[in-house]
Amino acid sequence: MTNRKKSALVLLSGGLDSAVSVPLSECDIKLGVIFDYGQNAFKEEKKAAEKIAKYYKFPLKEIKLDWLKDILSNGLSDSNKIFKLKNLKNKNSLEKSMKSVWVPNRNALFINIAASICETENIEAIIIGANKEEGKTFKDNTKSFINRCNSLLKYSTNKKIEVLAPLINLNKSEIVKKALDLNIPLEYIFSCYKSGGKHCGECESCIHLKTALENNKAYDLIKKLF
Repeated sequence: MTNRKKSALVLLSGGLDSAVSVPLSECDIKLGVIFDYGQNAFKEEKKAAEKIAKYYKFPLKEIKLDWLKDILSNGLSDSNKIFKLKNLKNKNSLEKSMKSVWVPNRNALFINIAASICETENIEAIIIGANKEEGKTFKDNTKSFINRCNSLLKYSTNKKIEVLAPLINLNKSEIVKKALDLNIPLEYIFSCYKSGGKHCGECESCIHLKTALENNKAYDLIKKLF
């Protein structure tokens, strides 16, 4: 007799992390949610998320956050403000990159909205692509953040809803390896901060992805994505 899979909602960005989180969560995904908050690459992100949702066979819901668009004034809404990162080793450069795309309280906001949907739809878990590598720069990608969100949900919801981060102990190279081992169609993803169809290869998200692909010798994917 097999154990019942936990039902879950996945926060989809169209990028690497959320795409790989789906199978690694080992949950029964009932819904994917993508947020439009004025980011440059939303068109590309949505297209990628639609492909990922179709591949995994779950519905996708788009949620517009117009008020967040109104207060967003950094690199995610103006590509000219995105810091061009040369490598991932310079801490000062990483700090500048983070500040150029930081959206205050974004992941907490997304999780709280998702929790409202979960309680209404009787969904047990929220899947987020938080990971070890980005957690070094973005504090809302850390294990501590996930634990605190779970503590809050005990009081802000009437049902037991849990935030799961299947990638929290993995770096990008390990995430790509998992994806390749599972034959996940990485040609569907879009992880760039800029719009324009292909990945720019200059923003922090692109550098993380390209480095991870190179570490896994996934050169054909690099040609397709960049």
